[in-house]
Amino acid sequence: METFFTKDKNFYKVFFRLMLVVALQNLVAYSVNMLDNMMLGSYDQNALSGAATVNQIFFVVNQLAIAIGNALIVMSSQYWGKKDTYAIRKLTGIVLIFSLLAAMLILVICSAFPEQLLGLFTTSPDIIMEGQTYLKILKWTFVLFLISNLLISMLRSVETVQISFVVSVISLIVNGGINYTLIFGHFGFPEMGIKGAAIGTLTARSLEFLIVLFYVAKIDKKVRVFDGGLLRGTFTAENRKLCRDFIKVSTPVILSGLVWAISIPMQTAILGHLSSDAIAANSVATTFFQYLKVIVVAIASASSVVIGKSIGQGDRNEVKAVGRTLSVIDISIGIILAIVLLMLRKPLLSMYNLTEEATILADHLMIVMSVVMVGMSYQMPVGVGIIQGGGDTKFSMYLNLISVWCIVMPLSFLAAFYWKLPVELVVIAVQSDQIFKCLPIFLRFKSYKWIHKLTAID
Repeated sequence: METFFTKDKNFYKVFFRLMLVVALQNLVAYSVNMLDNMMLGSYDQNALSGAATVNQIFFVVNQLAIAIGNALIVMSSQYWGKKDTYAIRKLTGIVLIFSLLAAMLILVICSAFPEQLLGLFTTSPDIIMEGQTYLKILKWTFVLFLISNLLISMLRSVETVQISFVVSVISLIVNGGINYTLIFGHFGFPEMGIKGAAIGTLTARSLEFLIVLFYVAKIDKKVRVFDGGLLRGTFTAENRKLCRDFIKVSTPVILSGLVWAISIPMQTAILGHLSSDAIAANSVATTFFQYLKVIVVAIASASSVVIGKSIGQGDRNEVKAVGRTLSVIDISIGIILAIVLLMLRKPLLSMYNLTEEATILADHLMIVMSVVMVGMSYQMPVGVGIIQGGGDTKFSMYLNLISVWCIVMPLSFLAAFYWKLPVELVVIAVQSDQIFKCLPIFLRFKSYKWIHKLTAID
């Protein structure tokens, strides 16, 4: 008999464990970036700006890595539901080749056109010079990050998540320690400024990569990804079909992720052309919003795993029940997060030394972001976690294309530069997709047409 909520007690145990660990990992990872900004900000403004400019490039790389990882999770979690670890091993090998090719292309572009890339985000020669110093070292971390994220995604698809949290904590400690030592020249080391920050990040990423690689090769007992050779026989007739299946599934996921990723720096640029008070207020409001957003991202990631596993197990009614349960959890958590942001906005703002106008504006923006939080907490976990995680990858791609490039970007540009609306309304325009996406996602979810058994693609 079909029920509205799932009665599988193991579902709740697995989902909340996955969500908690992924949220903690994302929180620590976000804190790494915050630590870099704080240290460079106390050292030199141009160094901070140079690193921030390079981070716009890394953001796109990061989203590419996440998109590739999400595509792997969509398929691998279904094979995990079938307990087919052989397919997961072969799939991981195929995706590794894709990741390495992407990494090589990124390296070539960053090496050949560093000034041109940085010039997309700033015209200041001093900032570009600092950014080039940072990018020269940091570009190697892009390769390490792509591979590490791929392996972590494979582990997440089989419900192994603790290692990613451990790695993030180690990265935070190592990066922070090296930054403190090399940026400022402590403990007898030379003062290296932004170059020291880059070395810290490279060291931390290298350590992340080695730990994840060791865990996958020597400790993991679920998949044993290196048994029989990771890349051996990748292009046999059997695996060519698996490769075609992955391309079919991953292409919309990757395009959807990149469409959204490319839009974020552009939205940042729009807000960056407003007044100094507006920029400061938006920066403060966004910082708190991002800290709570890690929970929403974690929900989406955990949802993708449990939905994929349920589909792989083959019980369609249970898949529907799990989806309905997740959607109720999503909106409930969203309301709680919105209330937290509303209740804490005054104490949080008191920590900053802003002008009176910037403080009032930041307060208004945090109210706006509270409403946005509710919408995002529904549309992202349901759209990415359930619908995309259920194998319906084209829907998210089309929705992102239409919402970002046909609605949000034109509306934001008009609001800021043509209509010259108040800052609050410009921010609403920039964040509007978090609200209006809810309706098409709800309708798609209710249709249950998103349930695709990817382990049986023809």
